[in-house]
Amino acid sequence: MPRQPTKPKPSPKGKSVRKPKATIAVTRVAIIGGGKGGTALIEIFAEDPLVRVVGLAETRSGTRGIRLAKRLKIPVTQNYKDFLKSKEIDLVIDVTGNPEVEKALFRIHAPHLSIIGGSSAKFMWQLIEARIRATAEIETTLTRYQSLFQLYVKEESEGAVNDERTRIACEIHDGLVQTLVGSNLKLERCRELVQQEPVKCLTLLDQTKGQLKGAIQEAREVVYNLRPGHYDNLDLVSSLSNYMKSFEAEYKIGTAFSSTGAHSRLDPKTKVFVFRMVQEALHNVAKHAKASHVHVDVTAKKGFLSTSITDDGTGFDIELESNNPAKWDHFGLQGMVERARMLSGKVHWESQLGKGTSVTIHIPIGSKEKLAHG
Repeated sequence: MPRQPTKPKPSPKGKSVRKPKATIAVTRVAIIGGGKGGTALIEIFAEDPLVRVVGLAETRSGTRGIRLAKRLKIPVTQNYKDFLKSKEIDLVIDVTGNPEVEKALFRIHAPHLSIIGGSSAKFMWQLIEARIRATAEIETTLTRYQSLFQLYVKEESEGAVNDERTRIACEIHDGLVQTLVGSNLKLERCRELVQQEPVKCLTLLDQTKGQLKGAIQEAREVVYNLRPGHYDNLDLVSSLSNYMKSFEAEYKIGTAFSSTGAHSRLDPKTKVFVFRMVQEALHNVAKHAKASHVHVDVTAKKGFLSTSITDDGTGFDIELESNNPAKWDHFGLQGMVERARMLSGKVHWESQLGKGTSVTIHIPIGSKEKLAHG
C-alpha cells in the first residue's frame, strides 16, 4: 500500500516555509524489437533525461539491442505482452514490423498506456535512419574539409587564408548550423506532441527529415567550394564553364559563359584567385539576388584579365551596403577586394534596385617582375 503523504507542519508566526521543488515527470518507455531500430531508440533515449527505457522485448538472442540493454541494465523479455500488463510503463514502441504484433497491439485498450507501432513506428525508424546517415555523412564531410583546408593553407598566403576561414565560418554558421538548430527544435517539439497530437508530430518529423537532407547538401557545397584542385594545371576557362553548368543545375538559374583572348600566361595563383572571386559572386547571386539569369565573361587583352559577372536580379544600394561593414563582409565582398588587391587588381560593382548587379574584376597579367615594380 503506498505511503500517504504527510501534512506539512504549520510554521511559526513570522517564519516562511520552503515549498518542495516540483519533480519533472519522466516518460517510461518499453521497446519491442532489439534490431537496428530498437538499438537506435535505446541509444537516443539513453541520453534523454526525460525518458527512461524500462524494458526491451526481443525473441532473438544475441542482437545488438539485447547486448546494449544488458550493458545499460535494462530488463529484457521474450514476451512483449508482459509490457501490456504493467502499470509501470507509459509508452510502448513497436519497431519489429511484425503484422501479428501490430494486430495484437491494435486490440489493446489501456487508458494508462500509449502505443506507437505500424506505419508510425516505420516512419520513426526511417527518420532515425536518415539522422544516422546524415550524422555519418556530416562527420565524413567535416573530416574531408579539415584535410582540404590544410592543403589550402599551404597554397595561400596568410591574409587569403584568414579571409577564406571567415567566409567558411559565415557559410557554416548561416546555413548548416541554422538548419541543424531548426531540426533539433522540431525534434524537441515532436517529443512533446508524440502522444497528444501524433498527426502534427508526423508532419514535423517529415519537415525535419527534409531539413536534414538540406544540411547534407550544404555540407557538400562547403567541401566543393574548398577543393583547391591542381593549381599548376588548372584551366580557368574550362573550370569556370564546368562550374557554371553545375551552378545552373543546382540553383535553376540560367547561365551564359563567354571567353576571349589567350589565358595561357596566367600564373597559378591568378587562376585560382579569379576562380574563387567568380565563385563568390555566383554564390551571392544564388543566395541574395533572386535572379533568373547570370552571364560571366572572361577577356584577356592588353596586359589585363577582365572578368564580369552580370545578373538580372533585384540589385542593391552599393553606397548603403558599403557603409555597413558587417553586411559587406557577410556577402564576401571584402574577401573579393582583398584577393584582387593581392594580384595588384581591383573589383568594381554596379547595381541598381530592381535592375540587377554587375561585378567587374580587373587583374594585370604581366610578368611578376613588372607587377613587383609597378
